[in-house]
Amino acid sequence: MNPIIKNILAVIVALFAGGAVNMAIVTISGSIIPPPEGADVTTMEGLNASIHLFEAKHFIMPFLAHAIGTFVGALIVSILAANNKFKFAIGISIFNFLGGLIMVLSLAAPLWFELTDLIFAYIPMGILANRLITRNR
Repeated sequence: MNPIIKNILAVIVALFAGGAVNMAIVTISGSIIPPPEGADVTTMEGLNASIHLFEAKHFIMPFLAHAIGTFVGALIVSILAANNKFKFAIGISIFNFLGGLIMVLSLAAPLWFELTDLIFAYIPMGILANRLITRNR
């Protein structure tokens, strides 16, 4: 297969798979760590209005969703890409980072969570995923 086509398909599959993992974790998070009593987590407006009710434990699942989703996307692109695997893994990480940055700008979450999420959930996960794949080859 043409390497350019292979790389394009790798990126599409990686973005889809990483996004699906992210959404799956977000979807089940309320059954693992229920939101605070009275919090409306169904809309951004409701989430912003009730974010003051959230404790540190309520930020575990969103962080894991971002980190694991990015990791899966970077892992898949590192496996499937024809070349430049590290660059593609970082590209997936940056794409996800931009999504995280949009959330930080849209949601009035605590600063400690925003910094932790932006610093540790994206670029490090892309590097880790790529190293796991390229080390074994």
